[in-house]
Amino acid sequence: MEDYHVAKFMQLRKGELGLFAIYDGHSGDNVAAYLQKHLFSNILKEEDFWTDPHSSILQAYERTDQAILSHNPDLGQGGSTAVTAILINGRKLWIANVGDSRAVLSKRGKAIQMSIDHEPHTERGSIENKGGFVTKMPGDVARVNGQLAVSRAFGDKNLKSHLRSDPDVRTIDVDGDTDLLILASDGLWKVMSNQEAVDIAKKVKDPQKASKQLAIEALTRESKDDISCIVVRFKG
Repeated sequence: MEDYHVAKFMQLRKGELGLFAIYDGHSGDNVAAYLQKHLFSNILKEEDFWTDPHSSILQAYERTDQAILSHNPDLGQGGSTAVTAILINGRKLWIANVGDSRAVLSKRGKAIQMSIDHEPHTERGSIENKGGFVTKMPGDVARVNGQLAVSRAFGDKNLKSHLRSDPDVRTIDVDGDTDLLILASDGLWKVMSNQEAVDIAKKVKDPQKASKQLAIEALTRESKDDISCIVVRFKG
């Protein structure tokens, strides 16, 4: 198991923040553990965070990846995906992701995907422009240079020249129609659709129990990957 997560609220001078994240590590858990400790604090350290969250998230993701790559002692050749959600004063939600961990929002019970799965077959052009290649072996997923099943990641020093680490960032207003948010690693999404996940989570009032229920359902459906899941409920 190489997944790490964050789920907490912080009261700051300028307002309340909800911070939620899933980090799905590969080739060891060093990078995922580093992200758990540092990514949110790096985002909040950006001086324009409160006025320009979008740019602050982009810059902090980039700076954090640079810190991982130049870290001493070496964090190894490992890497990690990330999906982060920042809830500002209960009103505004900022979602960012690198890799294939996913954020799904439910509005009036309808699933809305808030992140983009960064997979080698969809970003082949970018990989090839950087001198890399994408392979697809029978019975396997597409991989960067025959190794990595995501096209964007933190770390992965050996492949970095062929990978991107910039996140896709989206924002949405939280209103009376917003039910819940699910963040999960690909171990969940490989075996259920966004709508199926929302339908399961909506039936369980307690968000912690809802996330457990999703993980149990993924195992029942024979998911073979690490499964991490967070459910954030916005109303009763």
